[in-house]
Amino acid sequence: MRLARLQFGVHHDLREAPTGVGERMTTEVAAQISGNLWKLEKAVGDTVEEEDVIMIIESMKMEIPVEAPRAGTIARIAVAEGDSIEEGMILAVIE
Repeated sequence: MRLARLQFGVHHDLREAPTGVGERMTTEVAAQISGNLWKLEKAVGDTVEEEDVIMIIESMKMEIPVEAPRAGTIARIAVAEGDSIEEGMILAVIE
């Protein structure tokens, strides 16, 4: 299933896919804007609630928060502070 959500002017692309019978659903958080990763607010293993800020992207001299689309646990963060972010790039995975 593919969902889209608009938050604070940033369109997050959410792909929810069960990984198998009895396994957790994962949600990939993809960038919908190019920029640089300014700051990580969460780490792998952290529990998040819906709308918690996971990271902050700097683009066009603006700080754009990337929020958790749902509650869960951060399973993977695919970028590091200072990395260039391209539109469509997977930034994090939530289980």
